[in-house]
Amino acid sequence: MNKIIKKPELLAPAGDIERLKIALLYGADAVYIGGSMFGLRANAINFSIDEIKESVTFAHDLGKKVYVTVNIILHNEEIDLLVDYLKELDRIGVDAIIISDPTVLSLAKKHTNLEIHISTQQSTLNYEAMQFWKSEGATRVVMGREVTKDELIEIKNKVDIEIECFIHGAMCASYSGRCVLSNFLTNRDSNRGGCSQICRWDFDLLDEHQKPLRGEKEFTFCTKDLSMLKYIPDMIDIGISSLKIEGRMRSIYYIATIVDTYRRVIDEYCNDPVNYSYNEKYEKILRNCANRDSVPQFFNNIYDCRCQYYNGREEVSNQDFLGIVLAYDKNTKLATIEQRNYFKVGDEIEIFGPNMNIIDLIINNIWDENNQEIDIVRHPRQRVKIKIEDEVYPNNLIRVKKS
Repeated sequence: MNKIIKKPELLAPAGDIERLKIALLYGADAVYIGGSMFGLRANAINFSIDEIKESVTFAHDLGKKVYVTVNIILHNEEIDLLVDYLKELDRIGVDAIIISDPTVLSLAKKHTNLEIHISTQQSTLNYEAMQFWKSEGATRVVMGREVTKDELIEIKNKVDIEIECFIHGAMCASYSGRCVLSNFLTNRDSNRGGCSQICRWDFDLLDEHQKPLRGEKEFTFCTKDLSMLKYIPDMIDIGISSLKIEGRMRSIYYIATIVDTYRRVIDEYCNDPVNYSYNEKYEKILRNCANRDSVPQFFNNIYDCRCQYYNGREEVSNQDFLGIVLAYDKNTKLATIEQRNYFKVGDEIEIFGPNMNIIDLIINNIWDENNQEIDIVRHPRQRVKIKIEDEVYPNNLIRVKKS
């Protein structure tokens, strides 16, 4: 008997329109973005009303969705501004808003027809809370990152509501978003988008007598990143509606790589669950595009010293992203590339993109914009041509091939 599988939504972050388009083109079914007000990423570029409108049109033309975060904790003076903003989002046609403050839910229900998703900022971890949000009119709850597999199964069995779970990205050292160390030490409010990531600082560690304790490195208590790649089949079998990637501040290369990899795993499992086999090569691809270790965190009930950094860590800047394809001439088989990092003749590269097999290639020749042959591409955003036998497409990305 064939196993019946309901394919979940793959939900990606977008910090600007370029990243939004890359996320959708590389396989995301929906994106979440922050507007210029009421979102929790103060340092992101964020989207103006006109940009939200453009984003919704682009996504809907692809049959995909846009969710807007309205998830700060409100103060009195912001309530009047909020109503007009929500009405505008409704008029534009965004597919849902993501909220944490019950005030936003109440005003959205009163003044708009917007679909409402409850943010992970609410730290929802039990079925009674899920039932409460459903009774209040929410159609989806983004689970707290601290939820376990067994808890998800029980919630799904007891409450008929869409469940969204984070599958990849940064973690909080506190219950997600509820840390006040940033407020205390830098006067930047975590619950208003200003977290200064105090948990990633180095600290002096003292004993009960105020004497220094020395380890191999300075003490930290920051978490490793989350990666659920190996457990995607489990989450699909549970019936999770949406699998969410964190990272609105991340680069187009990071977004494309993560979205493309999870898209492949989701499709491979859903298309043939009986014969599905976990591909460890994908795990290596994810490791190579990030600069922190990643683990499953709370999902499998193993949350100990392996999930955090206690003696410092190194975050090496990633140099794997080499360039982006701008055009391809099928007659000459020359691809026009815009450089992102140094590369040269003899380098082994990979070219990847949506709905295509990864292409492995050794660069034998490089030509500059004047059709002069060169050995090295070293200038920022330099445009060059390389020969690729297999057809490639605009917005395909080029990275270092790893053994």
